[in-house]
Amino acid sequence: MSLYDLILTEKGFMQQNELSYPFEERGLQFGDGVYEVIRIYQGNYHLLNEHVDRLFRSAEAIKIEVPFSKTEMHEYLSELLEKNSVAKDAKLYLQLTRGSAPRSHEFPLNVSSNLYAYVKDFERDLESMREGVATVTLEDIRWEWCYIKSLNLLPNVLAKQHAKEHGAKEAILYKEGMVTEGSSSNIYLVRDGKVYTHPATKRILGGCVRMKIQELCKEKEIPFIEEAFQVEDISYADEMFATSTTAEILPILKVDTVSVGDGEPGKITRELQRLYEKDAHIPSGASIFSKEQA
Repeated sequence: MSLYDLILTEKGFMQQNELSYPFEERGLQFGDGVYEVIRIYQGNYHLLNEHVDRLFRSAEAIKIEVPFSKTEMHEYLSELLEKNSVAKDAKLYLQLTRGSAPRSHEFPLNVSSNLYAYVKDFERDLESMREGVATVTLEDIRWEWCYIKSLNLLPNVLAKQHAKEHGAKEAILYKEGMVTEGSSSNIYLVRDGKVYTHPATKRILGGCVRMKIQELCKEKEIPFIEEAFQVEDISYADEMFATSTTAEILPILKVDTVSVGDGEPGKITRELQRLYEKDAHIPSGASIFSKEQA
């Protein structure tokens, strides 16, 4: 994935090799910050409003001041694409920390926050979206404020690595037998034509794609039920899928040793994939269904 040269910082635009912070930086030493990953399709942001709103919610939750207003953030992020002449599928990573100061647990006084955002080319994982993926279950050991998109991702990293070591794409996390979400995704179970997923409480990160899925279900009169389900319910699922900004909508075909439904991507999952591609203005030639239509 190629990295575009120009990045956005709290001080404005600069070349990536010009970015430098002191080693006593609170994001580095404490994970004292928040972040966002925003999908870009053919040079255009998708769900930008939702991501910017969530960034500000996360920053407010841990008392970090964002150096720009929401309007300015929109303008700067759009300008970042223009200045880099971004025309391909890509992703933007944005990180905001409390700033640079001598290491001490309490908040530093009179220190401004650090922000940087950069763009990298990022192709869609069409094979996984077409064919579906295997997953594993793992106990959710994260903190209780998962609704904040914070930099403290070590449990998520360990869960994702556990999945990789067991030949799976994602780890499905659970607390007291109840599925919360994935290591980097929201998780859904389909039963009798209804979509079930954990309610958007502090126990999960309310995904921007999750919000879009809820909207699409409403449009198509597919019952979207914010109700947690148990790991044992997976045996009775007709379909399952996962969503995230970079993965979009992934059919889940296997959880641990259990095959989901008939072991193929389900009807509702496919319908939501079609609707999502339409909403994101994916060209027909780049669709996950183009192979089927050929």
